[in-house]
Amino acid sequence: MKVLLTGSRGYIGSVMAPMLARAGHDVAGVDADFYRESTFGPWAESIRTVVKDVRGLEPTDLKGFDAVVHLAALSNDPLGDLNPQLTYDINHLASVRLAMLARAAGVGRFVLASSCSNYGAAGDAPVTEESELNPVTAYGESKVRAERDIALLADRSFTPTFLRCATAYGVSPRLRFDIVLNNLVAWAFTSGKIMLKSDGTPFRPIAHIEDISRAFIAVLAAPAEVVRGQAFNIGRNDQNYRIREIAEIVKETVPGCELAFAEGAGPDKRNYRADFSKVGRVLPGFQPQWDARKGAVQLYEAYKAIGLVLEDFEGPRYRRIDQIKRLMGSGELGADLRWRSQTAAA
Repeated sequence: MKVLLTGSRGYIGSVMAPMLARAGHDVAGVDADFYRESTFGPWAESIRTVVKDVRGLEPTDLKGFDAVVHLAALSNDPLGDLNPQLTYDINHLASVRLAMLARAAGVGRFVLASSCSNYGAAGDAPVTEESELNPVTAYGESKVRAERDIALLADRSFTPTFLRCATAYGVSPRLRFDIVLNNLVAWAFTSGKIMLKSDGTPFRPIAHIEDISRAFIAVLAAPAEVVRGQAFNIGRNDQNYRIREIAEIVKETVPGCELAFAEGAGPDKRNYRADFSKVGRVLPGFQPQWDARKGAVQLYEAYKAIGLVLEDFEGPRYRRIDQIKRLMGSGELGADLRWRSQTAAA
């Protein structure tokens, strides 16, 4: 297929793009490129990417594509707290608008990166795709709304699919340090302390970004009638962990480190276990290959190779909210997170 990948320079997109190409797809990217100063290690981009805000995409941008893989989003809580309405504008309203443009342009497939955070405060019982949605953040709520409204667009010629991904981990050219396994390995490697910012009791399903990418590839390969209007939890049943259990895996991986609790660490209201049976049953082509232990080793080796230091991942270099504030402070980005000029965007 000819695939438009939004968020192609993001944490997952920069890994998914070459995987889509290796699967035989003709891939073009679009990305606002907010995090251009946060590249982790050497990186040669594998596809052509247009620097453009998804809110500014027009019908001509969709012409000729068979599928849209929509990853672009404001994707962590500090960004959501900066201006919650922007999270809704970009993650919900712009996503629905993009799906409408895609359908009008004759694009047959639309695969939305949704999230298991839709379940929010779900408790300890495993949740399926039919379980009640109970988001507790602007990000989670924005994904719930996007799913709801895009699903209404489904018809025989337009196939939206919603992938509720587990919390991602793994090495990427646009590495995120604000997600649990990446963060705990970084603390362990740079400081000798595995810094827990909650009491460690909440459950969290986790999935490697390469396995998440495999799920999108499997959806594109599946017959449209099998995936039309469907939501899938993306991950593995044996990869639901309490945060404390993930910390123990990190302790076994990184030599000489110890558990520590941040000041004020307490219960996290986000607590959910996901049931991933449906994706295995409906999409047998999805074959995840990673687990938390392999992922912790990959991260540890990457941090050693790059010489990561605490000031990098806890400071402005890799912290997304700091990059956004820097661009706003310089006048390159407006308060609405739109580039002020084509020169700034480029």
